[in-house]
Amino acid sequence: MASDKNTSPESVSEGKSSGSKKQILLRLSPELYHKLQAWAEDEFRSLNGQIEYLLTDCVKRREKR
Repeated sequence: MASDKNTSPESVSEGKSSGSKKQILLRLSPELYHKLQAWAEDEFRSLNGQIEYLLTDCVKRREKR
């Protein structure tokens, strides 16, 4: 029997609400991981939250050019 359910990585992260976030796999060197983790702790964020904050800030700066 064929399944209508799409289980690709893209569809797994898609939620029903328009505000859902995409999931990605990110590979980091151990050194970068530890530096980002320490930075996140300094700013009372999760590592994921810190990475999202930094990427958002970079995109905003790029858009201002």
